Amino acid sequence: MRRLFAYIIKHNFTLLFLLLEFVAFFLLFQNNYQGAAMINTAGRFTGSVFNSYNNITQYISLKEANELLAEENTRIRQQLEMSFIKRDTGVFFTVDSLYKYIHARVINNSTGNQKNYMILNKGSDQGIRKDMGVITTNGVAGTVVEVSENYSRVMSLLHISNRINARVKKNRHLGNIEWDGRDYRYGVLTDIPSHVELSSGDEIITSGNSNIFPEGIPIGVVDVFHKKAGDKFNSASVLLSVDFNNIYDVYIIVNLYQPELNELKTNPE
Repeated sequence: MRRLFAYIIKHNFTLLFLLLEFVAFFLLFQNNYQGAAMINTAGRFTGSVFNSYNNITQYISLKEANELLAEENTRIRQQLEMSFIKRDTGVFFTVDSLYKYIHARVINNSTGNQKNYMILNKGSDQGIRKDMGVITTNGVAGTVVEVSENYSRVMSLLHISNRINARVKKNRHLGNIEWDGRDYRYGVLTDIPSHVELSSGDEIITSGNSNIFPEGIPIGVVDVFHKKAGDKFNSASVLLSVDFNNIYDVYIIVNLYQPELNELKTNPE
């Protein structure tokens, strides 16, 4: 007991200070307004910290989810019917893979020039070669024209020299998709025979004749059909399926039979 009193006497100023602090806080929180203000301030600070933490964790989770989604899209595309070729051996009916897809990201892109290009973050080390088709989940994006070890250059569909074989989905008539250098949202369907009638909303897809794009990949829909009396061929304005001003994830199409097809083209005899 003596030691206790001695300790209190020795530290009386410290204990008095702590007592007064306790009384001050007690009176402060007894005042509803000041107490509420302090609680609100503390709540806002805590909420801000948790909100920032939540945003960071959500961003990291979203980035990981996008990566997984892109890879899953690649796997799904390789299971589509257009990715296979049917072969009748006379004894067995087998299904062999015809196309595979490589996911890549667009790291540079232009839409305001007459000749627009994209740069992708994958190249020859990842299996990309010149003359491979490039698509998005919405449709045709362009064609690979140059490749380095880890990057590739793509001639966008928005390039006045690009010309892609197309087909009218409803009647399977052939044509070509070009770009007139004007609006990045619209292409031009050319070489449509004069007897073929088109309507607004008709779907335009890849023809499958080029060995670069499988048949059936969306290109766009007819916006305005341009028909001129006496002309052998007509044209149409096509609203493109891909928004080239907002392009990020793409898929490069690898035709596994391309070397064999190229050999036949170079040896016509």
